[in-house]
Amino acid sequence: MACGVAMVSSAMTVVAVNTFADRHDTPVFAVATGDSNSGGGLYTVAHGVTPPTDFTHAAESTINGVVSIKSYATPRGYGNGYQSTPFDMFDFFFGSPGGNRRQQQPEQREKSEQQLGLGSGVIISKDGYIVTNNHVIDGAERLEITLNDNRTFNAKVIGTDPSTDVALIKIEADGLPVIPIGDSDALKVGEWVLAVGNPFGFTSTVTTGIVSAKARSISSATNGRAMGIESYIQTDAAVNPGNSGGALVNINGELIGINTAIYSQTGNYAGYSFAIPTSIVTKVVTDIKQYGAVQRAVLGVMFRELNPQLIKDKGITAVNDGIIVMELVERGAAMEAGIKVDDVIVAIGDSPVHNSAQMQEAINKYRPGDKIKVKYIRDNKAYTTDVTLRNSQGGTKVTKAKDVTSLGCAFKPLSKEQLKEHQLTSGVQVIGLRDGKFKEAGIKDGFIILDINNARVKNQEDVEKIYDAIMKSNDSDKVMFITGIYPTGRKVYYAVDLAD
Repeated sequence: MACGVAMVSSAMTVVAVNTFADRHDTPVFAVATGDSNSGGGLYTVAHGVTPPTDFTHAAESTINGVVSIKSYATPRGYGNGYQSTPFDMFDFFFGSPGGNRRQQQPEQREKSEQQLGLGSGVIISKDGYIVTNNHVIDGAERLEITLNDNRTFNAKVIGTDPSTDVALIKIEADGLPVIPIGDSDALKVGEWVLAVGNPFGFTSTVTTGIVSAKARSISSATNGRAMGIESYIQTDAAVNPGNSGGALVNINGELIGINTAIYSQTGNYAGYSFAIPTSIVTKVVTDIKQYGAVQRAVLGVMFRELNPQLIKDKGITAVNDGIIVMELVERGAAMEAGIKVDDVIVAIGDSPVHNSAQMQEAINKYRPGDKIKVKYIRDNKAYTTDVTLRNSQGGTKVTKAKDVTSLGCAFKPLSKEQLKEHQLTSGVQVIGLRDGKFKEAGIKDGFIILDINNARVKNQEDVEKIYDAIMKSNDSDKVMFITGIYPTGRKVYYAVDLAD
């Protein structure tokens, strides 16, 4: 038998067989009735029935392109542990040795390097570029990559995008097996897919299912908790802790998504999982490689999904769904293009827009400065307008990657004498001031920083973490609100604008 499925009982046995009768060239399913242990029974046949799909080609062509990722870090005390807060109904499935990493006990926190967790990644180039989830590598000081042939490498982080939960890392290797990237836009509900990853540390694990939904938003099931840009592929392929960052592939062995989250009350698989579509992944990865930072386009509207009540209140008869504009951003792209409040957006470029998830996915394909066509309904008539998208600051310039050096200074922890003199428990002093954000804000050499954005600052690492959190946030206003004193004892407040 080329492939078979058996349901065994005393009453009936069903066996799928690839049998070709003399006068038929189509697969045949044979059904045997009677006692399965008697060796007898009556067989009836059904011609023209499609047998179960063969997944072996897709599995064999992809398992070598999925890697195991172990993340390590040195704990720095109870206040800076690398723990995550669980969602009520959804969770990232990021495996952790010895159990969930958020349940780590204080006595386990030694000063030596410890493993944070175990995830997966997908090789996308022969020279070692690997895509995974941001939450898999977040907080790690060292990343250990194990290939399917058991070779091990240390990886460096090329760039991350918390908004989409995508990260790009790289190992120094050549001739690696690559999973070709497919078209997630062409994916259809009901289509077979395979999830490939390392659940519970079991490497090269393949599970299968179908696409249950596309452009799925899951914030409603996380009690409104922000999940960044949401337009997931929903599937019922079994995934578990350790699958995070692994591949979702179609029957041709093409990458169509990066597995990210599961529907679960326990942290383990409970029926549905969610993957970031390649339409988003490829855009993020390309931006990181080309610019060092994701180029995020903004349409400049506040909106809601159209619902029966809004349809009734607004007297809309032309459409039953879409995105209704509730407010326009001043001097934004939509306002400039002539879009108005109460217009119903139904398409972005060539992509239909029925809900907010589709809206996010469609916009996320573009960069600031791109010109797109937006189709909308006004007074129950259809219109199309050209829109030049902008960045969060209202411009069209490319955003370059930045780090804490853009502040234009270094930071020195306060000595015991300084702490005693100023009656402080912690703080860092600005030294070596040069051209940069701090100087532009009026900060001078010797200034002692006590807290930034209401977070206490003890060392330069604290400053760097706060800076990174601000720059990675979705807020359009990226500002450091700093409280501190000068050596004279004068208390001063500064607002440092980190935007371009």
